Amino acid sequence: MSSKGIIHVIDDEPVIHDVLAQLLTSEGYEVEISSSGEEALEKFPSQSFDVILLDLLMPGMDGIEVLRRIKRIDPLAAVIIITAYGSVESAISAMKIGALDYVQKPFKHDDLLLVLEKAMERKRLQDENIRLKGELRQRFGFANIIGKSQAMTAVFELVKAAAPTRSTILLQGESGTGKELVARAIHLNSNRADAPFVTVNSGSLPPDLLESHLFGHVKGAFTGAVALKKGLFEVADKGTIFFDEISSIGLETQAKLLRVMQEKEFMRLGGTQTIKVDVRILAATNTDIEELIELKAFRKDLFYRLNVIKIEIPPLRSRKEDIPLLVKHFVEIYARENQKEVEGVSEDVFEILDAHSWPGNVRELENLIERAVVLSNSKVITRASLPPFLLRRDGVDDEALIAAEESLDLRDRTQAFQKKIILAALKKTQGVQNKAATLLGVKPTTLNEMIKRLGIDTSSFPA
Repeated sequence: MSSKGIIHVIDDEPVIHDVLAQLLTSEGYEVEISSSGEEALEKFPSQSFDVILLDLLMPGMDGIEVLRRIKRIDPLAAVIIITAYGSVESAISAMKIGALDYVQKPFKHDDLLLVLEKAMERKRLQDENIRLKGELRQRFGFANIIGKSQAMTAVFELVKAAAPTRSTILLQGESGTGKELVARAIHLNSNRADAPFVTVNSGSLPPDLLESHLFGHVKGAFTGAVALKKGLFEVADKGTIFFDEISSIGLETQAKLLRVMQEKEFMRLGGTQTIKVDVRILAATNTDIEELIELKAFRKDLFYRLNVIKIEIPPLRSRKEDIPLLVKHFVEIYARENQKEVEGVSEDVFEILDAHSWPGNVRELENLIERAVVLSNSKVITRASLPPFLLRRDGVDDEALIAAEESLDLRDRTQAFQKKIILAALKKTQGVQNKAATLLGVKPTTLNEMIKRLGIDTSSFPA
């Protein structure tokens, strides 16, 4: 039978040793005995214990001092105090130092076991939380910002330098380049890593609803406000708030956001009480905010507040040397998730991937590899697992395109090529964007953003 946990009993009375050893062993626990605080402390930190049962009244070093020293060694140690009748005040003092609970001598076995089970459950949840945070750090840490290109190396250096600071950071890059991934890596490598990371999907909400989400509201602030609601700024206190596509926020909300950044305070909608917060702001945009400033669509003073440190996330088409690393990374993830024995891709598949312009960037590549892993029947992904549009190229003549557009720079040529591919997909799906997105291997929201950015007229397609 596996052990339920290791219990460290620290008590000077041999009778207590015998009673607890017999009781706890019969319940499936392993038991370590120490007869004094000095003996117990010699076992830290070389030995680890799930729960510590600590007597307060011992000769030499008393239980309060032992508790203080244990907490200095391991702040998360789960300690239950054993105290004599009439010493409850001392037990409460111990709980203020960090003890979880206490039991009084003479204790009933069932009462002790109940307190112990609660402590074990709390320890289990604590360990699980630490494990999940570790997995979160691994998933969103620097190791998952993949790339060896010069452009990505520059991003790594900026992220490493900026993450430990309090500075506001503006992430600029096309949709699908991984701006939120970089934002999470910044948060998880800062001194706010244990506090909340809150994402604001700026472009998906109308102004009134966005302000309610950001600042909260009091009961009766508007129709439907039936109770007080905390806003995302309060939720993110001591942590990080990430504004995705901040350029889509309206001017009135921009003014309120600027006040929060300057004064570190705000009021809930309909409220009169000022609420102070300590929040680090990260923001992302796929548009040129300086162009919006010229059009009077974005506040210049807010831009200066946001643009303390600017990190440009390069599009995938400009760092194609990173494709093999990204492919390896995504194959490993989705082979594991789908319990497939896929190990890589064939050389001709790499040639096809290298020839593609990647309008949806890394997100498009990830979706494509996930699809290929799921459909693959061998250890190596072949052409048969790729979407048809990558193999057909729909008769697009690259040389003719370039010859016809010699006056265009690389960015304009790339956009023209993207526009042609998207129009072909829309034509094939009779204007149904969800189907066109599937054909292109991108998310519908990504396709919609690209249609807007490239100025593609969809009015000729049936609704």
